[in-house]
Amino acid sequence: MDVVSEGGTPWIRNAWYVACAADEIGASPLGRTICGEKMVFFRSSEGAVSALEDFCPHRGAPLSLGFVRDGALVCGYHGLATDCRGKVSDMPGQRVGGFPAIRSYPIIERYGFVWVWPGDADAADPAKLHHLEWAESPQWAYGGGYYHIACDYRLMVDNLMDLTHETYVHASSIGQKEIDEAPVKTRATPEEVVTSRFMDAIVAPPFWQMALRGAGLPDDGLVDRWQICRFTLPSHVMIEVGVALEGRGGYDAEDAAKASSIVVDFITPETETSHHYFWGMARRFAIADAALTDTIREGQGRIFGEDLEMLERQQANLSRYPDRKLLKLNIDAGGVRSRMMIERAIAAEQPGAEAQDIDTAEMVEL
Repeated sequence: MDVVSEGGTPWIRNAWYVACAADEIGASPLGRTICGEKMVFFRSSEGAVSALEDFCPHRGAPLSLGFVRDGALVCGYHGLATDCRGKVSDMPGQRVGGFPAIRSYPIIERYGFVWVWPGDADAADPAKLHHLEWAESPQWAYGGGYYHIACDYRLMVDNLMDLTHETYVHASSIGQKEIDEAPVKTRATPEEVVTSRFMDAIVAPPFWQMALRGAGLPDDGLVDRWQICRFTLPSHVMIEVGVALEGRGGYDAEDAAKASSIVVDFITPETETSHHYFWGMARRFAIADAALTDTIREGQGRIFGEDLEMLERQQANLSRYPDRKLLKLNIDAGGVRSRMMIERAIAAEQPGAEAQDIDTAEMVEL
């Protein structure tokens, strides 16, 4: 396992993380732990989202067990009310105006998600939130879901940056032997780590046969398939995936000859051995077909459910044998480089740290 930074945590703090889907916050407050911080999310009377530490300053009860009244968060223990900035606003029969405010966290609601900044509030910059074209363009359709997974968030990054496991973990849906046989290319820039694999003239696996039918294309011929995994800080992975009719240009084929998508993976640390996983697929074919969106979501949910079991059992083994050294192969290059990027960013947050250049040389083998 990686060495924890001097700051004591294996994650970046000054960054935007997905806290929840926007529709998870309704009339009741939502409690969630993000980067080791217990937070509570709620909406004001006008619908704006706020995030506070999940701690009532009266007796320490979780505010997430309370309720929202007139835009204020009311503790479910003794009725102390807190406004959207964390300032105590009222309590039945008591004078509480002098109570200190509890911590509030910067929030952005965008792209169908609520994003939170767990680090230095003064450093929170909305411009640092990644632009997601697929989330605001009418040329894309999206469907997704959420899993709570009991493993280090970096194990999920490893999983997504090396898709060789599909042959074995997802043999009945997206896996096939050609994934093992195709060469893997990995490169790193200061902004991202990219791992890519291209497979020409192969039979589409079951999931992609379904996608081809949804795109109005034949599912019984040979196809050219691609997987391009892109890691960006703090812990996001976007994977360009698809199949095109053989000989029509593969990744660069015109839309009418392919079924292409972006697998969306927002990985938010909870504790050192658990994380929140927001998954989905954005596609550019049959975008008006709501039934296809549901079918893809169900299929993707089953696929990621297989990952969940494997990752949680992997974490249990690693926790049981913390001193065991793990082997590294060339297929691990994407995950290794992603972890290096995370480690550099964590180190840069330490007092007195100096920025380090990231080696942008292409890396094929460790």
